[in-house]
Order: sequence, then structure tokens, then C-alpha cells
Amino acid sequence: MTRLVEVPAQFDDRSFDQFAGAFAEANKDAERLLFDAHAAEWASPYGLVGLLAAGQAARRGGSAGAADRPLLTAPTNPEVLSYWTRAGFFREAAELFEIHGKVPRAKAAEHSDVLLPVTPVRAAEDVHAVVSKIQQRASAILASELGLDPKATMGFAMALSEACQNIVEHAGTGGWVAVQAYHWRRKLARRVVVIAVADAGVGFRHSLEPTQSKRFGDRWGDAAALEAALVQGVSRFRDPGRGQGLAGIRRYLVRWDGKIAIRSGTARIAIVPKWDEDVPLKDGLPPFPGAQVLIIIPEQGSTEP
Repeated sequence: MTRLVEVPAQFDDRSFDQFAGAFAEANKDAERLLFDAHAAEWASPYGLVGLLAAGQAARRGGSAGAADRPLLTAPTNPEVLSYWTRAGFFREAAELFEIHGKVPRAKAAEHSDVLLPVTPVRAAEDVHAVVSKIQQRASAILASELGLDPKATMGFAMALSEACQNIVEHAGTGGWVAVQAYHWRRKLARRVVVIAVADAGVGFRHSLEPTQSKRFGDRWGDAAALEAALVQGVSRFRDPGRGQGLAGIRRYLVRWDGKIAIRSGTARIAIVPKWDEDVPLKDGLPPFPGAQVLIIIPEQGSTEP
């Protein structure tokens, strides 16, 4: 029996919990899953890498056998289909899903708002390749479009590197990263650069449990693990100098009025700038494997609420 998982029409961090709930419910029976994106009208980088993570988890956890990949119905809107192709989604999705619908061929690289198409991260070498590939192009965008001091571009490379490194060190499996510059339609109404990273690995709670669960006692859970990692900068690594990645990202984003949000398991934590209305900590969310990271860096000098 095939179980349906609807992909939200507007698929981003705000609708992700709806998607996670549908995925968790459908995945209970370990049947073959059908991800239905035919009515998709828009997807953020976060939505695209999150959908890949769901496909990764469905393929690994299903009882139908490794050969029976989950199904994916492609968007029917030509503009949406074109963007998903440009963003590199279908190139990665082809390995995870049996895709239904007409998917256009990827064209040669052209100027677009996609700074880094959906890119797999499986090892430290991938992280270095991602950072070197994007650094020059992103530096120009950060300085010209966002009005960031050129020095800030070094911090951007650090933030990108650490977000990807999190997959390598904590996920226990591969993941994906995507970076895009676009006009933020919400309250901010400014240009932003968005980094989205997702995996379907073990998640923060499992990764940190051996070193942190006793310290938190009864409070230990997904929310406490995220708090420990982002706010307190703890790590599963005991050697000095490790575990400062997320804390370093946080310091960088506070300086440039940016935002970071991390979802893992049943919890989500965010460092919320004044231009955003997100909630700092949510618990009791629909379970979703691995970790999903969203980083937003806004245009400078214009982030008043």
C-alpha cells in the first residue's frame, strides 16, 4: 500500500511542521510513500533540502526494499518546475525518488539568484568544496546587494562551513546544502542570503546524549540538546577547540542582525532578530529525523521592524 504525503503549496520553514506531521503519520506503517508536490507554488531552499531528507529517511526506513524508492510527483507549474531544476533539486532527487511528471533538462549554468544549487555533503572534503565554490560569488553578493562589510564575507564562509560540518560530524549520514539570495517577502521586505542545510541522520539528541544527558537529567530531550548545542556551544567531542561551530555562527549572525533556526527531532530553536517574529524555542513538534538548519543574513542598514 502506498501512503500519501502532501508537499505544502508554499513549502518553507513555516510550513515544514505541517509536512513533518504528514510524513510522520504516513511513515508509521513503513509502507511505500508518495510525496505529492504537483500543486507546489513555491519552495524555499529549506523546503527543497528538507524534502530530500524526507526521501532519504523514507528510502532507508521502508519495508518495501531498497529497490522500491519513494515516489515523487513533480510540480505541474512550469515556473516552479524550472526553479526546482535550476536549484539542482531534481539532480539529487533522482537518486532517492521514483519521479513522476515531466522534468526539464538542467541547462548550462546561467546567472540566477541560486548562489549554490542543492549540493550533497557527505564528508569533510565536500564541505571544503562547497565553501571554495561559493566564496567568490557569495562575497560579491554580500558586499553589493546586502551592503555587508567585505570582512563579513569571511564570517559568511565560516557560517556556511560550520553548518555543513554539522552534517559530517553529527548526522551519521549524508545531507544537502543550498544557498540563495532573494527578496524576503515577509515583514523584513529586504534582500537576504539564505543558507539551508538538512539531513535525515541521528539528530542532535542522539549525538549529544553520551556526554550531556546526565547533566540535564529529566530535562534531557530534543529541545535541551538544541539549547546545549546552539546556546551553550557544547559538542559530542571532548577535545578542546571542538563544538564552537554553532556558537561561532550565532556570534556572527548577532553582529549582522541575522537569524539561525535549527530543527531536530521534535524541537526547534532559533536566535530571533528584531525584524522577525519567530519563537525562540518550540517543543512537541511532529518528529522528523536528523537536523534542518536555516540561516538568514539580511541587507544591512534597513532591518528596523
